[in-house]
Amino acid sequence: MIRTGLPAALILTLSLITTAYAADKPADTVYRNGYVYTVDAKDSVQQALAVRGGRIVYVGDNDGVKALTGKKTEVIDLQGRMLMPGLIDGHMHPQSGGSRLLNCSLNYEPLTVAQFQSRIQTCLDRDKKSGPERWMIVVNWFQQGMLPDGVDTTAATLDALKTDRPIIVRSSFGHSALLNTKGVQTAKITRDTPDPAGGKITRDAKGNATGLLEDAAQDLAMNLLPPLTVAENLAASKAALAAMRQQGITTFLDAYTDPETMTAFTDLQKQGKLTARAHFAVLIDLDKGATPQSAVAELLKQQKQFDQGPTRVAPSMQVRHAKLFMDGVISAPAFTGAMIEPYLTNKGTPEKPDWQPGPHNGPPSYFTPEALRTTLKELARAHIDPHIHVDGDRAVRESLDAIEDLRATPEGKRVRPALAHDEIVDPADYPRFAQLDVTPVLSFQWAKPAPDTVGALKDYMGPRRYAVVEPQALLLNAGARIAYGSDWPVDPLDEWFALKVGVTRTAAPDAGKEYAGRLTAQPGMPRAEVLRAITLNAAYTLRQEKDSGSLEVGKLADMIVLDRNFFTIPAEDIANIKVLLTVVGGKIVYQSKFMR
Repeated sequence: MIRTGLPAALILTLSLITTAYAADKPADTVYRNGYVYTVDAKDSVQQALAVRGGRIVYVGDNDGVKALTGKKTEVIDLQGRMLMPGLIDGHMHPQSGGSRLLNCSLNYEPLTVAQFQSRIQTCLDRDKKSGPERWMIVVNWFQQGMLPDGVDTTAATLDALKTDRPIIVRSSFGHSALLNTKGVQTAKITRDTPDPAGGKITRDAKGNATGLLEDAAQDLAMNLLPPLTVAENLAASKAALAAMRQQGITTFLDAYTDPETMTAFTDLQKQGKLTARAHFAVLIDLDKGATPQSAVAELLKQQKQFDQGPTRVAPSMQVRHAKLFMDGVISAPAFTGAMIEPYLTNKGTPEKPDWQPGPHNGPPSYFTPEALRTTLKELARAHIDPHIHVDGDRAVRESLDAIEDLRATPEGKRVRPALAHDEIVDPADYPRFAQLDVTPVLSFQWAKPAPDTVGALKDYMGPRRYAVVEPQALLLNAGARIAYGSDWPVDPLDEWFALKVGVTRTAAPDAGKEYAGRLTAQPGMPRAEVLRAITLNAAYTLRQEKDSGSLEVGKLADMIVLDRNFFTIPAEDIANIKVLLTVVGGKIVYQSKFMR
C-alpha cells in the first residue's frame, strides 16, 4: 500500500529533530550499505542507520552517516542486506511455549492412531523415574490433523499403552485435552459430573466420559498437574527467549499470564537476561465467583507487583492488558466457537453427504453482554486495555457491540481494544473494526489449506461462510489496522512462515497434494501490510508506537538483519528467511554464524 506524503511542517520538524540528534556526537554503532526498510509513514527505504545510547540518531543515506562515524564507532557493513524493525508478536504464550520445549511433544504433526500411540509410549519408556501416580503430560497434539480424517480418539486410545500412569494429551490449539481412563478416574470425572461453565465433558451414548475435555472442562485435570517448579519456570522463560531471539522478536505480549510466569521473567530481567520487551495480559475470569470489580482489582494488584514503569532502553516488563475469552474454537471436533448461525451437520451418509443446519451454534458466550460491558468499563477506568479472544462471528459481534457501548463513555474513548483470532467475521461487521478503532490481532499462518481449515471447517461452515474464513485481507480492505500474533505454542514458532502465508494463503510445499493451492478465493495481504502488522501495528496495540515498530530518529534501536530481501524474493521464499542479527536497545542479543 502506497503511503501519502507527510505535511511540510511535519517534515521540517522531523528534519530538525534528525539534525539535532546527528549534530551531537559520534554514534555508538553505524549500519551502512543496506536496504533499510523503515516502516515509517511512507514505508521509505534508506541506506544507513546510526545508534547512540540504544536509540536511533540517524536514518538516511551513506554519505549522511559519515558525520556520525567516529574513531570508536562500530561500523557494520550490511553488504546490501535488509535491515528492518524487530518483530513485535502481539499475541503469544511464551511460558507455555518454553515449557513445551521441555515436555513430551507430538510436534504438531498429523499422526495416525498407531503413530500417536507409539510417540507417547516412547516418552513413557524414557521416563523411568516417575511413579504410577505422576501424570504423563503430552503436548503439541495436532488434534484436527489425526489420520484418517475424522478418526476418533478416546480414553481407550491411550489405555492401549503400557503404563499405570494417568495421561493427559494437550491439543496444540489449547482448547482440548485427552485423558486415559486412569486420568479420568484421577480427575474424579463420572457420569454425574456436570459440565463446568465455559466447558464440555465429551460423553458417549451412555453418558460416560470419553476422555476428551473441551475448554474450561480441561481444568478438571489441569488443576491436578504438578505446578512447574521455580527452576522449571525459569528454564521455560529462558527457552522461550532463546527461540524469540532467533526469530527476530524484540517485543511480545504474553496473552494469558500468571504470577509464576511474571516472577520468572522478573528474575531474568534483574539478571540482565531479558532479551525482548515483555508485556503481559492478566486473565479476567468471572466463572469462579469473581465480579468485574474484584477481577480488575486482582489485575491491578499484579500490575503493582510486576509492572516496571515506562519503557526504557534496556528491556523491561509492563502489565497493561487484560485477557478475556468470549468463546473457544470454531473447528471440528470442538465446535466451541460462538457462531451467529448453527454449525452444519451431515444428515446424509459419508458417501452421499447432506449438510444441513445442526442443533447448535456453539456455546453461550463466556461473558454475558451485561458482564462484558461492565468489565470493559472497569478496565477502562483502570487504564487497562482489553485483549479479547474471539473465534466465531457471534463472539466478534458481541464484543464489537460492547466496545461500541464503551466508546460512548468518557473513559472508553482512550482504550485500545484488540480482538484476537477473528477466524470468521460476518461481513457486516468488517467496517466496525475501523469505525470503533478496534485492532484485529490475527495469526496469518492459519490462512492456508490444512486439516484444521479444510477437513475441520469446510463442511461444517457451508460454502457461504467458508468463503470468508480467515478474513485477513477482507478486514484490511475494510480499513482495519491489522496486527499479528503467532499464538505460539498453538503452532510452532515460525514467524517467517506465517508472514509467507499472510501474503500467499498457501501451505508449505511438502504439505501434500490435498492442501495445494490457496485457501478460498480471498486475496493475500500486500507484503508491506504484512510487515506493518508485525511491527508498527502490533506496537500500537501495546502503546509502544512512539518507541518502537519503525526505524525512525528518536526510537529505540530494536532491529533485525535478514539473510534475504522480504520484498524482492519470490513470495513462497519468504518462509525461508533467516534472521542474521537481532538487536534490542542497540545491543546485539542474537547473531547468526552467517552474519559476517
